[in-house]
Amino acid sequence: MSSGVWRFSEWIAPIPASARLSLGEGNTPLIRSRRLGPLVGLKNLFFKLELTNPSGSYKDRFACAAIADMIAHGKTKCIATSSGNTGASLAAYCALAGIRCEIAIVEGAPEGKLKQMLAYGATLYRVQGFGVDSQLSQRVVECLKSLSAQPEAQMQISAFAYSPVGMSGVKSISYELAEQTTEIDRHAWDHVFCMAGGGGLTLAVARGFEDLYQRKLVNIRPRIECVQPQGNDTMASALRSGSQTATAVYCTTKISGLQVPQIIDGNEVIAACREVGGTGHLVDDDFIMQVQKRLAREEGLFAEPAGSTAVAGALKAAQEGRLDPAANIVCLVTGSAFKDPLALEAMVQNDAAPMITLADLERRVAEQR
Repeated sequence: MSSGVWRFSEWIAPIPASARLSLGEGNTPLIRSRRLGPLVGLKNLFFKLELTNPSGSYKDRFACAAIADMIAHGKTKCIATSSGNTGASLAAYCALAGIRCEIAIVEGAPEGKLKQMLAYGATLYRVQGFGVDSQLSQRVVECLKSLSAQPEAQMQISAFAYSPVGMSGVKSISYELAEQTTEIDRHAWDHVFCMAGGGGLTLAVARGFEDLYQRKLVNIRPRIECVQPQGNDTMASALRSGSQTATAVYCTTKISGLQVPQIIDGNEVIAACREVGGTGHLVDDDFIMQVQKRLAREEGLFAEPAGSTAVAGALKAAQEGRLDPAANIVCLVTGSAFKDPLALEAMVQNDAAPMITLADLERRVAEQR
């Protein structure tokens, strides 16, 4: 890849310059793990900090492209679904564009994400059972398709099956990673670990590297690793077992953002990961929460549980001896801990900030003399 700052607008699906808009998305940092990687024997473990995007998650890449496409086609109403981050991103970019935003929310969405959407002026409604039952969740999508049939409206769901133009923005993660190989010891990534709910992110990263490979901008493609919580195993086990198809499930995970029980991009994810030698990884909710806490306390990274899931997958794979200790590995850290206040509260439940008097503080000073 060429040197210099990569420009987001250069790679998304063709959109007229007059329709483009930006809140400063993309060009997120890549940092080397100082503690977690070495502790599990990984010499070159990196984190791609998608939590630094304007609304706090990688979904800003999706929303930027999706809403620009709506502007280009004269649409004035966005109909969407979300478990949190997609909704927050769409609400932000709709506010910037002057587009009305109406979002059907999964039942278990965190209050922090709902408040963020409401702050941007979106109209929200939670749907009971949405994000839990696969058949009900699919029926919700069908209802939204009907609502978006109005001439001024367009449906936006962060999946290639529904919003391929928006997902072209997510492919930009791969383009940036290719530019950022100067940060690693060799000029290639061996593994990219992606968290997966419906699979759109994983598929976007795989297709982004495929674009670069076809254009001869990279010589090899990394293994794309699909990490899911055990309570939403639509793709990971299929990848491990050799199956060609994803499976709808009854979702039991409590990890916000990864509660997607129906098959959306799942079959395409399986094919794309398998083509480059990637596989599936399952991690339980408790381990994800432990990794979230460790990222904060050992790496200084303030990630939500979903944003910590790819790291959890890489650490588990390393502990099981599935990774070459010298491999160049990057994990996508996809969202900020500010987005999930309940998970943040659980992380610090045994800690406190007690009120003390000046006399208490002076006593502490005296005791250290």
